[in-house]
Amino acid sequence: MIKTISASLALLLGATLAQADDKVLNLYSARHYQSDEALYANFTKQTGIRINRIEGKANELLERIRNEGANSPADIFLTVDAASLAVADAWGVFAPVKSKVLESRIPAHLRSDNWFTFSTRARMIIYNKRKLKAEDVPTYESLADPKLKGLYCSIPGGHLYNLTWVASMVAANGEAKTEEWAKGLVANLARVPKGGDTDQIKSVASGECGVAVSNSYYLARLMASEKVEERNLVKRLGIVWPNQNGRGTHINVSGAGVVKTAKNREAAVKFLEYLASDEAQRYFANGNNEWPAVPTVSISNEELEELGKFKADEVSLVKVANQLPAAQKLLDRAGYR
Repeated sequence: MIKTISASLALLLGATLAQADDKVLNLYSARHYQSDEALYANFTKQTGIRINRIEGKANELLERIRNEGANSPADIFLTVDAASLAVADAWGVFAPVKSKVLESRIPAHLRSDNWFTFSTRARMIIYNKRKLKAEDVPTYESLADPKLKGLYCSIPGGHLYNLTWVASMVAANGEAKTEEWAKGLVANLARVPKGGDTDQIKSVASGECGVAVSNSYYLARLMASEKVEERNLVKRLGIVWPNQNGRGTHINVSGAGVVKTAKNREAAVKFLEYLASDEAQRYFANGNNEWPAVPTVSISNEELEELGKFKADEVSLVKVANQLPAAQKLLDRAGYR
């Protein structure tokens, strides 16, 4: 989806000039959060680099970059979910980036040679307090327990959030065990997988389901909602940070890399380094209830503080990404649609 027709025309008409102008950055973004506007505006204010932005779904933007080839005006591809970053990397979209700033601020397990994470969100377990207790669902593995038959609600099996989560399970437990676990999830389904994370939260709150998994920022968003009915539904829910006695809770991310055909590479690297700054990191937390990727950054977010501290899985996201094909195949074999 193009942000605006005028912005698209300006980008296309100005592509030639932008090739040699380090005061322009062409950003292809699969992030669709209004709060990011302040992020981009402040980068321009600090650096004088104007951002031309095209927004769309990650797969559409990647296809566009590939079709544009060497003539692509894209300097940065910014997206959500490690799976999208992995696909971009596999397609050869990114160029390697060497930056002491990025290497010192972004933890090793949250980056590769070609892309960097700038915010994180946790895949938490959400349950209906009238149907279950926290001790019923302490781990991701426990979601396949037959005692939960008819209680589990889920987004579609092929959704990127689901694929990356299952890939992390393969990384932790191996493909065979994960396939058996996925079959258990299918057996426990309350209904056909559908909708997004917010839909799962609301279904658990209504009692249609007993338990689901969701990215943390969706729950935080409901907690801070201006709608009384949305704040009230949260009161019916309990949360579990899974696998706290083991590897920790699965983390997904938002991240970016420099496109290999970038005409404004210097500006692109400056933008990535800006995203790792304390100021930008706080934008991610305060604007969209995500945690900073830079561990030293302190934030003040009432909803995130209410959710509490937890142990996060620190498996390399590159390792998780390598398991994405296996995750898709085993989900298909398990009948997880």
